[in-house]
Amino acid sequence: MKLPFESKLPGLEPSIFGVMNRISLDAGALNLAQGFPDFGADPELIRLHSEALEEGYNQYAPMSGIYSLREAIAEKTETLYGASYHPETEVTVTAGATQALYTAIAATIRPGDEVIVFKPAYDHYEPSVKAHGGVPVLLQLQGPDFRIDWVAFDAALTASTRMVIINTPHNPSGTVLSREDMEMLETRLRGTNILVLSDEVYEHLVFDGQEHQSVARFPGLRERAFVCASFGKTFHITGWKTGYCLAPELLMQEFRKIHEFAIFCVSHPAQRALKTYLENPDHYLELNDFMQRKRDLFLEAVASSRFTFTPAAGTYFQLLGYQDISEAPDTEFAETLARDKGLAGIPISVFNRNRQDNRQLRFCFAKKDETLKRAGEILSQV
Repeated sequence: MKLPFESKLPGLEPSIFGVMNRISLDAGALNLAQGFPDFGADPELIRLHSEALEEGYNQYAPMSGIYSLREAIAEKTETLYGASYHPETEVTVTAGATQALYTAIAATIRPGDEVIVFKPAYDHYEPSVKAHGGVPVLLQLQGPDFRIDWVAFDAALTASTRMVIINTPHNPSGTVLSREDMEMLETRLRGTNILVLSDEVYEHLVFDGQEHQSVARFPGLRERAFVCASFGKTFHITGWKTGYCLAPELLMQEFRKIHEFAIFCVSHPAQRALKTYLENPDHYLELNDFMQRKRDLFLEAVASSRFTFTPAAGTYFQLLGYQDISEAPDTEFAETLARDKGLAGIPISVFNRNRQDNRQLRFCFAKKDETLKRAGEILSQV
């Protein structure tokens, strides 16, 4: 049968994550490609989830999330970033951050609206914008440290600009936006109706004494922003698909109109478990040190290899350059590494504007120590 309608996303290619996962499985390779841990979640959190099931929290939760969890999220945000969000009207629990990102786009983007996206970028942003008739305006981050080109940004702003999407700490580069970056953005958007969609799923993974610069810290950004966060990334429970969105009341009203009719609500027992788990701030405050040790172990394991790197400043991803090893395109090099050497990573060109190929691969270091050591052994033999 011929498709009886025009595709909303013609020409969309399969996700690189699916491609590399399939190659990894076929080759029996060590998988450092996709962003999930190979170690278990905290037994305390698992116990809390089991208790919630046994206590009967097995029916629908409120559409916007149970109030006690929204209250805990608001308290956490105010403590960390000095920003006040009302749990009743400005906090919504979502089925992961990706659903929050998509819902914010669906609620606000109309045909012809322009959305600035900094590349390389998580491959969710552009299709979501296009699916609602929006026009992604792609700006490549500059240099080895992936900085915003503010001259190019200024030139990209038009009367049709509806939204700017930012991501810090940044996937896939592992860089973080500075306070100066946020102030520059705040200044440029002052006096406009341009929205900000801030993907902050790695907010608790910032290394070497740096601080996460949440949009929530900056009043001129907070008033126009959707802030999306992930319990899955934070607590190593990606399969639970739980996250949340923060936004001013007027924006959140529109967000919830889409949220209600897309998923209605999020797992009730998961919310009960997370509410109790958040009562101990150490559960998220200690994550920076935990994951920095993982990063350092991985970099120590590859130090004797021919790969080049700048230590990731955040996230649980590390870029490795193979410029001194091969001139092959990164997609080819990644496939060869998985099939012939038994280690899967992600080629970065697929995230770049015009598929710019800097001969870099992304590796996830949210893995057991033995996994990281084995990966280092493989990379040192390339």
